[in-house]
Amino acid sequence: MTDWYRKTSWMCLLVVGMTGELMAQDRQILPFEAPPATQETMGKKFTAPPGEPVGPVYVNEIELVNQKIDLTRAMSLACQHNPTLKQARLQVSAELAKSMQAGLYPNPTFTYIGEQIFVDAPGDKDSPGEFQGGKITQRFVTADKLKLSASKYAQRAHVSEHRSVAQQFRVCNDVRMHFYQTLASRSRLMLRMESLKTAEDQSLTVREMYNLGQVKRYDVHKANVQLQQARLQLQQSQHEMRRRLRELNAVIGIPLPLQNLEGKLTPEGEAFTNEFAEAHVLTQSPELSAARAKLRSDEITIQREKVEWIPDIVVSAGSGYNFEAKETVGLAEIQLEIPLYDRNQGTIAQAQSDYFRQCREIERIQQLLRHELAMTYEQYAMSYEHAVEYRDMIVPEMKAAYQELLISYKRDREEWPTVLQAHNDYVQVRLEQIHFEEEFRMNEILIMGYLLKGGLQAAPGAVPPGHIDAVPKPR
Repeated sequence: MTDWYRKTSWMCLLVVGMTGELMAQDRQILPFEAPPATQETMGKKFTAPPGEPVGPVYVNEIELVNQKIDLTRAMSLACQHNPTLKQARLQVSAELAKSMQAGLYPNPTFTYIGEQIFVDAPGDKDSPGEFQGGKITQRFVTADKLKLSASKYAQRAHVSEHRSVAQQFRVCNDVRMHFYQTLASRSRLMLRMESLKTAEDQSLTVREMYNLGQVKRYDVHKANVQLQQARLQLQQSQHEMRRRLRELNAVIGIPLPLQNLEGKLTPEGEAFTNEFAEAHVLTQSPELSAARAKLRSDEITIQREKVEWIPDIVVSAGSGYNFEAKETVGLAEIQLEIPLYDRNQGTIAQAQSDYFRQCREIERIQQLLRHELAMTYEQYAMSYEHAVEYRDMIVPEMKAAYQELLISYKRDREEWPTVLQAHNDYVQVRLEQIHFEEEFRMNEILIMGYLLKGGLQAAPGAVPPGHIDAVPKPR
């Protein structure tokens, strides 16, 4: 017990010594520290308070242009300039072009025929040969193969159309989200400006109270720290607003100057239920519509592959001159493949596997949407409740409390530092209100926009990876 007490005593002395050294270092580091009072000057000479700190270094200033832009205008610009929307539309055009190509009838073939042609024949006489002529060959496609192939790619064009709609929701949702995030950052910036003004008043008040001997030097140091923190928070809000505006410009697709946006964060109307949200997402989701359209395309693919083994009829006809018989003759032939071994069994099995895999893909998308909706709706409901409560009760009550203290101060019933603290509390609850309103808008946009986001990601193709798609001629 004695050894333990001795060791802990030495540790305490060591910590105290280190603390004294650190305090001495702090006095050397702080540029606004006044000289400490000595035994001779204490009570005889006024000791100046610590100096006010200079503003922190800032990389660049934020600019506000007196141009207005609302959400409708921002979405209109995005629909014109976002490159992913143009890519999605071109995918539809590509599938329609495949449908046209797959339905084209095969071209006829012309063949020149020359038989037993002799050069340098006996008697130094060239011979035209036994026969000179030509023939035309045409393949006649059976079993409506071309019609099925064109129908298959036309159905894939419908898949691309649904994916194009999904991409439009992604872009519009991103524009909405970045728009409201920029509104929230602007509101925070305005509040940080108010908070900085309060911190400046607090710093000035504490210095005056120090001069009157009502507070200690500790309070002056603390006021300096709070002032510098308020300045840094304002700079952080300025950087955030600049970043939000740049992100919004990137999603829109064209560089815009910093704008004064027009919009409201406050919730309007009643909140919708989880049952409504789930029905809305699962019945109208473009992703599910695209998956169902792809399933229909797989059905047509199976029908097309089942008739692939039925042989086409190749007919050739022509004429020529027989030099031995000295007369014009004709020729005709018919070719027909005999499907003894290859009846396209493997490709049919592959197409059937693709069909059943697509059935499971629809179920997977439904479960994925339910999974994402569970968390999104929870955040939506919670942020709506908080935003409404802050709007209707908390913020008005805090504002009333601040105004009561302000009136009491004017009547000399309350101290000014108490009023400043009440204003800080009022600003804090308003910042919390903005946070919940921003969260509400983000989740509302996701639910009504079918949980789609990522407006700068390219729209996926009509055919998932691994599905049959590579053939010499589209079919």
